[in-house]
Amino acid sequence: MNQILEKLVSFLSRLFTALSAILLFLVIIFIARESLQIFREVNFFDFISGISWNPLAREPKAGILPMILGTVYVSIVAILISLPIGIGCALELAALENERLKSFCTSVLGVLAGIPSVIYGFIGLLVVVKFLEKNFLLAAGESILSGGIVLAVMVLPYIVSSAAETMEKSYKQYKEPSLALGVSKSYMLRALILPNAKGAILTAMILAFSRAMGETMAVMMVIGNSPILPQLLGKGETIPALIALEIGTAGLGSLHYHALFSAGFVLMMLLIFLNALLYLIKKNLTENLH
Repeated sequence: MNQILEKLVSFLSRLFTALSAILLFLVIIFIARESLQIFREVNFFDFISGISWNPLAREPKAGILPMILGTVYVSIVAILISLPIGIGCALELAALENERLKSFCTSVLGVLAGIPSVIYGFIGLLVVVKFLEKNFLLAAGESILSGGIVLAVMVLPYIVSSAAETMEKSYKQYKEPSLALGVSKSYMLRALILPNAKGAILTAMILAFSRAMGETMAVMMVIGNSPILPQLLGKGETIPALIALEIGTAGLGSLHYHALFSAGFVLMMLLIFLNALLYLIKKNLTENLH
């Protein structure tokens, strides 16, 4: 009976994995098919390097370079803010001896991860944007920095949860030998646990960066949504925000419609490329550690 159950579970697991791969492939094919229509009228290089976005003009212009840069820029700002905080929290959680407190902190992180993005965007609009507007004497606090701060809070649970598990295993492995040798806890965390968790930290960064680049609503509410070359304290626009704002008004089959699909396809390819690159870096890092 147990063998039959194991075979059934294994079969279902493989089936669902294959279905997921097929669905992903079909999504890519659909988006690619809808995207290619625009390149009959707009050169691909002009599309990804152009800085003017006005697909409804008499002479349509569909350049998404500002949106590509805005997407990458706000995600990098978010990672730069959240990664040090997240790694510090993960280290503290890994070394926390009080199980009740550890369980409570883990639950709080789960709640933070489950809060709808529109709530983060609303809080960011009322708190972060107003703070930057008043303290940096800006005409409007909506900026790349605002988006980065909001995204940093959103991706923090992913970084902590991804890194904490590996760090906890390392902590349990090195705890007794370190105590026996009289090594301080802070030195053990700094010299043993942290270097041993490089792979997990990189995985956390990949997950958080991908999450940040794909975020729509929260960023859209605080970034300003201006299709211009982004600056840290200036407005900008991301590809997900561009699609969310304009897809509802784009005529089916129009140049505008296909341009938005092409922007989504570029974002998808960018995410696949970055994840593949970071995966190779992680693989080489892991091999060097072993």
